[in-house]
Order: sequence, then structure tokens, then C-alpha cells
Amino acid sequence: MDVSFALSYSHKWNRLAFLAMGNNGGHNNSLGVPPGKGPHQVGCTDVMVGHTVQGTFFRLYYPCQASDSAENPDWIPRREYFSGLADFMKMNRTLSERIFNYLFGSFKIPAAWNASFKPGGKYPVIIFSHGLGAFRTVYSAICVEMASQGFIVASVEHRDESASATFYYKEKSQAEQTSCQTATPASDNLEEEWMYYRRLKPGELEFPLRNKQVKQRADECIRALDILTDINSGKSVENVLHSGLDLTTLENCMDLCRIAVMGHSFGGATVIECLCKEVKFKCGVALDTWMFPLDEEIFPRVKQPIFFINSEKFQWAGNIIRMKKLDSAIIPRKMITIKGTVHQSFPDFTFLTGSWIGKLLKLKGEIDPHIAMDLSNKASLAFLQRHLSLERDFDQWDPLIDGKDDNLIPGTNITLLQSSI
Repeated sequence: MDVSFALSYSHKWNRLAFLAMGNNGGHNNSLGVPPGKGPHQVGCTDVMVGHTVQGTFFRLYYPCQASDSAENPDWIPRREYFSGLADFMKMNRTLSERIFNYLFGSFKIPAAWNASFKPGGKYPVIIFSHGLGAFRTVYSAICVEMASQGFIVASVEHRDESASATFYYKEKSQAEQTSCQTATPASDNLEEEWMYYRRLKPGELEFPLRNKQVKQRADECIRALDILTDINSGKSVENVLHSGLDLTTLENCMDLCRIAVMGHSFGGATVIECLCKEVKFKCGVALDTWMFPLDEEIFPRVKQPIFFINSEKFQWAGNIIRMKKLDSAIIPRKMITIKGTVHQSFPDFTFLTGSWIGKLLKLKGEIDPHIAMDLSNKASLAFLQRHLSLERDFDQWDPLIDGKDDNLIPGTNITLLQSSI
């Protein structure tokens, strides 16, 4: 999400109070996460494998069977995420939690919770990485759209202290366990442990922290892929959360020759780190990437195609120059910029705030957020078809890859000195 880039100004309190008054919370029918436009209905569930902080946690989106009784999950899954957002934005937890709950507490994700998986051929796979200060549900508009178009999508919740909040489990002390007189299953001996965003310490250099985090993030994405691989091969995978979806129904339903990695901002940097570390990722889509966390010495080792989709207002020359260092004469490296967009045009917040409030908080740009998201998703799908060799109709949007649309700029809107490239 990288709210820090968008909200690094003063008077946050006044503006958030304005937001609460002007947004109408979830009561405005025109606001909400847009549903998928593809031919598949979408289901979702949470998967946590390994209960410790070294385990893996992701929201799984997938094509599902139709059901009249399906429930859509809350967009913000737990109140602790409101506290995490407050910490991330350097605000008082108690008051901001009430405001966040009023603004966003009633929104749902347009996907059926724990709906039955829809078998039918083999679905390609996307691993998605969130931005700084975000978590696994914040990019549901993108993930739902990709699943509606026939992808299985794992949106990782990172444990590198870059998420606003996340949780894992630790074992209760022996005293706590023995206080229970009856025999209890192993899961009853676990208790939640919450981890919140870690900001820089006074005098701490930023690059060593961010570089360490991006390496951990890539490892977490690769572990998520390993878990999907185990599920696909029929190995027993224990979901610590005991969600209602039977993971064995996904056996032999994933096309593990067609895997992509996708992410926003810090997640865009994670895309590039993943491509360097794991050749199973056949290509990457990097949304408004923050290049700072990456060590440039890895760039020559990235051999897969990359698609940079940028906003008009976030990028700057130094960041674009680093993207350009990944240019290649033989490996496809594409870049487009969506006119009228801001850094927050990619996370769901852009759909959940009213027009003038969204612009005040830089959660919306000048362009209709639905048009911007459509362009980003269609361009991504065309790129994925091209480089995963999919037999779909996404090639109808091939011109978008080259920036051929009234709302697109081929390459970048940033002026670069030729000597610096």
C-alpha cells in the first residue's frame, strides 16, 4: 500500500476526520471493491502453513462453483489491522480505529468465502506481493479479477515487519497447557501473536533494512509457491487456520509450468527479487515499483520478462533509471504509465473513498479508478498470455502493452537525461 508515500504530510488528524464526515463509510452504494469481469465466479480462503513466524500465510483466490449460500468476507479481516494502519500512519489507535471501522468496516470482498473449488483443466498461478504498510486483502480488486479470468492467486501476507499488521501462533507455556484438565488437540495449545509495522529507528540506515526485507519477502513468495506445488501434487498440507475449503480439491488443477509473480511498490521490488531467486516464475508484473530496496548487482541475473506499469504521479527520475537498468536487447522489458493515476490507484482504497476525499488523501487520481484498474488489469492479462503461452483471448489487449490507449503513456512521463541512462 505504501501509505507513507501518500500521507507524509501534516494535519493527518484533520484530514482523517474530514474523511469520516465526507465518505459516508460503507453506506455509499457507489463505493466498493469491483467484482471480477472474467467468466469464472471467484472464491477465497486463508491458508497458513506452519504456525510460527517462519510459516507462510496467504489469501487464496480461485475459480469457484456457483452457490446461493456463499458469504463474502469482510475487506478488513480483523480489528487488529485497523490498529496496524494507525501505527503505520503514526496516529492514535483508539480514535483512528473507530474512524477506520466507520469508513471501511462494512466493505466486503466480492468473492465467496470457502466456496467449492471449480475443477476444469489446469489454472495458471500468480503469487502477489503487497506494498509497505499493506496486508493480504488490500489488493483484492486485482486478485479477484485475475481469479475471475482463470488464475489461482496467492496474495502473501509478509512477516518482514513491512505489513501494517499480521499474526502467527506461538505455543502456550507448559503451565498454561497443564492447567487444562482434559486432553486438547495441538491447535488448542497455540495462541495468537500479532506483529506490527516496524519503522526505522533513529539514525538507522534505510537500505540495509529494506534490502533484508525484500529478500525475506521473496523467500515468502517462493514458500507460498512451494505450498501450492505440494497441494497440486496431492501431498498433505495442514492449514493451521482450518478454513472450510478442502485443499485436496485443488490437486492436479494448477498449471505449474505457467507461474507469474505480481506486486505493487515494495511488492514490485519483491517481484524482481523473486525473478532473480526462482526460475519457476516465468514473468513478472511490477506495479508502480519502489526500486530502492533492491541491490542492483542482481539485475543481470534476472532473465524473465518484466512489465512495469506505473502511475503518473509517483515516479521520479532516479527510480525510473533503476528500472531502465533492467532493459535488455533480448529479454522483453516493457513499461507503460497510466495517465491521471497516483501511487494509491492500485490498492483497493481508491474504490472505497469518495471523490474529493480520495483526492485530498491522494488515494485517487484524476482518472476514474475503474478505468485505471481496467487498463492495468487488461494490460497485465495480455502480458501474462504472451509470456505464459496461454490459449486465451487476452491478446485482444496487446496494444495496451505498448501504451496504445488515450489514457496510457508508452514508457514514462518522467524526463530522463540521456547521460544518466
